[in-house]
Amino acid sequence: MSYPAANVLAGMPSLSKLYVNAAATAAKSRVLGLNSPMTLPADCNEVRGVLADLAKMTEYQHLLGKAARDVMPSGFIHALAFPVAMSVMVREEFPLPLLGMIHLKNRVQHLAPVLFTQPVTIRSWARNLTSHRAGTQVELVVEVRAEGSPELLWRGVSTYLAKGIFLPGVDKPAVAGTGPDAAHASFTPPDPTGLWHLGVDTGRAYAAVSGDFNPIHLSVLSAKALGMRRSLAHGMYLAARVLADVGSPKPDAFSWEIAFDAPVFLPAAVAVHIADTQTDDGVWVSSQFVGWNARTGRKHFSGTAAVL
Repeated sequence: MSYPAANVLAGMPSLSKLYVNAAATAAKSRVLGLNSPMTLPADCNEVRGVLADLAKMTEYQHLLGKAARDVMPSGFIHALAFPVAMSVMVREEFPLPLLGMIHLKNRVQHLAPVLFTQPVTIRSWARNLTSHRAGTQVELVVEVRAEGSPELLWRGVSTYLAKGIFLPGVDKPAVAGTGPDAAHASFTPPDPTGLWHLGVDTGRAYAAVSGDFNPIHLSVLSAKALGMRRSLAHGMYLAARVLADVGSPKPDAFSWEIAFDAPVFLPAAVAVHIADTQTDDGVWVSSQFVGWNARTGRKHFSGTAAVL
C-alpha cells in the first residue's frame, strides 16, 4: 500500500481551536463568497509521541458503564486520533465545510491491544471525494502505529457527508430507492436486547471525555445554529456504547463497522438488538447489531464486529 507524504505536526492539535478556525472559515466564506478547492490535500497530517490521558480514558470507560482497564477501548482510540483527522478537514486545501458535517459510517481494524502508557504515532489523510444523493461525501483515514515502529495497531476509515454541498465536477447521483429513507421503509425492528435512555446532556457528557465539542451535539441553540432541530448524539458515542456490549471482553484483534441511517436527536430512547455468535466452548466470534427509535421504529444504526 502506498501512503501520502507526511506533514509532521509539532504536537496534537487542539479540537477547540480547530472548531474556532472552522467557524471563522465558514463565516469568511459566507461574507466573501470564497470558492472551495475541487481536490483533496495530497499529503497527510502526522503527530508523533502521542500519549493517552489516563483520567479521560477512565471517565470514558465509566461513561460507557465499564470498569477502567489499562487497554484503550477501540472507540477511545478513535477519539484520541480524531484531532489529527480534524486537522486535515480544516486545511485550506480541504474542499468541504467542517461544521455541520454528518457522520455516515466507520470501518475499523483493531489489530493489537494498545496500552495507555504506549506512545503512538497517528497519521490521517482524506480520500475518495464522491457524490451523494444529499451532497458530497469524503473518507478520512486514520492509522495508529507504535511509536518508532512500523507496526500498525489500529486503522479506521470514517465517511462524512457535507449535506447540501454539490461541488462542480462531482455530479449528484440520480439513483432512486436507496439511502436512509429506503432503509427505513424496509426495516422491521427485531426484539430488543437492550434499551438506552439518552438524556439531553448525552452530547455534552461524551464531549467532556472525548474532546469532541462539535456544536451540533451540545445544546438545542448551538445545534439550531447549524440547521439541526435539536442537538444529537455523537455517532461515535453510539458506536462506542454498542461496542462495549458486544464480544466482551474483546480479543486482541478484531474488526468492526457501523453505518448511521438517521440521527439520534436528544433526549431519546434507543432500542438495541445485539446477536452474538460464539464457538461451542463459549468464545466470542462475531456480533451483528442494530439500534432504532423505541417510539417510532426508525432505524438509527446497524453494524457488525468480528474477531480477526
